[in-house]
Amino acid sequence: MKKTARFAAVIAIAALSLAACGDRPDEESTDEPTTSESSPTEETSAPAEEVDFKACMVSDSGGFDDKGFNQTSYKGLTDAAEQLGVQTGQVESNSDTEYGDNIQAMVDEGCNEITTVGFLLGDATLAAAKANKDVDFAIVDYAYEKAPKNLKGLVFNTAEPSFLAGYLAAAKSETGTVGTFGGLNIPTVTSFMTGFKQGVEKFNEDTGGDVQLLGWDGTDGSFTEDFEDKSKGQNIAEGFIQQGADVIFPVAGPAGLGGLQAAQDNDVWGIWVDTDGCVSAAEYCDSLLTSVMKGMDVAVTEAIGASLEGSFSNELYVGTLENGGVGLAPYADGEVDADLEATIEDLKAQIISGDIKAG
Repeated sequence: MKKTARFAAVIAIAALSLAACGDRPDEESTDEPTTSESSPTEETSAPAEEVDFKACMVSDSGGFDDKGFNQTSYKGLTDAAEQLGVQTGQVESNSDTEYGDNIQAMVDEGCNEITTVGFLLGDATLAAAKANKDVDFAIVDYAYEKAPKNLKGLVFNTAEPSFLAGYLAAAKSETGTVGTFGGLNIPTVTSFMTGFKQGVEKFNEDTGGDVQLLGWDGTDGSFTEDFEDKSKGQNIAEGFIQQGADVIFPVAGPAGLGGLQAAQDNDVWGIWVDTDGCVSAAEYCDSLLTSVMKGMDVAVTEAIGASLEGSFSNELYVGTLENGGVGLAPYADGEVDADLEATIEDLKAQIISGDIKAG
């Protein structure tokens, strides 16, 4: 497959408005993703005056430089420092056994608000919220049946944009085979995979095609069993490519970067998750057809702002295509013609209206 150059403009993600299509970042762009080792992205406006309020964050085992999930959430914290003037603290988790202790460490530092990142921190976050009623807690990718007043879930209907990505992948496949794999078989991972599967099926239904999906049957499939080992992701993707797959959709955090590596090495397409891969994993941009994005940074910043101003509540936030909390990143330059783009926009409208159920 011949890859083309990227568009020149840099996308803007603000106020939870995610573009469904558009231009990709220029190779000359100086915009870089925020990580735990970097300062907040410079803005044209002056930083907010520092206030007596500390917002903190605990990552899952992927770490703040995972080029996706944790990194985008962490940007919400650094944006809050820049825009709201809050002080910040953070701790990276190296394993699942550290979550409770790491949350407690943030409590002990005097944090007024603590955001935890990931489904696997659900139990530890709930326990901490119950034990520390004077601290506000937000958690990315977890919804409680009945949350305490000081605990807010931030979740995203990733099946919706993944449906669009699946349709796009099927439409662009030249071999009639595409593949997806996950890190763990948990809802926040399989939501992407299920939406992707439904999009492939919709393409087949609409066109009479027979595009096959490897890696997910709706119940079980291919998983690296962690979110850290890039070689595992690369091995799974290589296996898909040997079976004819020419679009790879990894949903496995840093382990998923192995899938992008395999796509790049074999001149097939990859689709990234959580953030625009052309920004967070720019070394793979020429192999990316698009990315399925979640506005985690904006949701995190808004939760911190609500805590700061005293309007924090336990009302669940759900990011959707309708409210702009999820969406697709810009397409690869020249790879999506007007007809296909219009079809995907129509599918998006049908999902928003409820005519199509994704997930």
